[in-house]
Amino acid sequence: MKRQYRNVFVEMGIDAAQVEKRLEEICNFYFYGGEDERVYYPAGDDMAYIMDTGNNDARTEGMSYGMMLCVQMDMHEEFDKIWKWAKTYMWMPDGENEGYFAWSCATDGTKNAESPAPDGEEFFAMALFFASHRWGDGEGIFEYSHEAKEILRACLHKGENGRAGVPMWNRENYQILFVPGCDFTDPSYHLPHFYDLFALWAYEEDRPFWKRAALESRRYLVAACHPETGFSAEYAEFDGSPMRRRLLWTNDRHDWFYSDSYRTVANIGLDYEWFGIDEGQCQAAQAIQKFLLTDSRQHTYHIYETDGNIAGEQALHPVAVTATVAMSVLAADTPYSKEWVERFWLLPMRTGDRRYYDNCLYFFAFLALSGNYRIW
Repeated sequence: MKRQYRNVFVEMGIDAAQVEKRLEEICNFYFYGGEDERVYYPAGDDMAYIMDTGNNDARTEGMSYGMMLCVQMDMHEEFDKIWKWAKTYMWMPDGENEGYFAWSCATDGTKNAESPAPDGEEFFAMALFFASHRWGDGEGIFEYSHEAKEILRACLHKGENGRAGVPMWNRENYQILFVPGCDFTDPSYHLPHFYDLFALWAYEEDRPFWKRAALESRRYLVAACHPETGFSAEYAEFDGSPMRRRLLWTNDRHDWFYSDSYRTVANIGLDYEWFGIDEGQCQAAQAIQKFLLTDSRQHTYHIYETDGNIAGEQALHPVAVTATVAMSVLAADTPYSKEWVERFWLLPMRTGDRRYYDNCLYFFAFLALSGNYRIW
């Protein structure tokens, strides 16, 4: 599958060679920079992990992100090392969560949890499909397309035909769950552009589900994003409203526009770049560019209610906010789009303990805006 991808930086007048040079610098910073910069850590000769530097662990979120970044950058060796670490330490071969990956491990591979997070599984599967198409399947765990199909089979069919566990998607409304078995979702987990591709490449019997899931996720994002701000909540009900119920495992709030939520408009941007389908979700990109413009100019983002009222102190990941709003330009060219992209172009990557999440989203945004986040 081939198509033309926008290079928004070049559209703004930046020289293509300069854009490519900057992408190389970002890649080197992320994978091979100094101790205050990199998040990629080799483990022996044939494995490596992506560290969440704010929590000193490896998460399926970051591991699958790292694999996606590798396949987009044609970094086959690094891809295989990350995948082998994930399969060796995170994958659960038996029990209630057989076929899933433990969402958090210590950097020595010890599991911190025996439960999965569905955003990791969907990114693992997509990165593996792309690796199969870009580099070809190998043997064992490096038979990428088989591994991807098996992950998706587990995600949909746990609990069926005597198989232990519960699925990661609600089979009735086609929505991804925050964790398997729960009755709410995370808007930033909704990746309709992945599901359209799963509908082409998953096991044949699952393809109709994924096609319907793509449609329902686009429609869901319309309901989950506030019409005036473009903000989604971190966790949300199946009707899109912020999930205000108390969680059993934490007293923290998750009904506001906070860390997880930043990814939602970035996902909307990439979805529109890849497939050009708007069920109304692209309006969120227009709204967020306008609503956050003043705060961006003042270099201060807060924690917000989804209606835009300030709900807390300054955002923990301000670099991620700028990066993801800039990426939303792919779904909506507005009078503010050029300013957002220019501000992102001038924004350095983050250093220090909290660099992991910001720089993952920064790297994805730069790939997307430079036309290098592609379907393989």
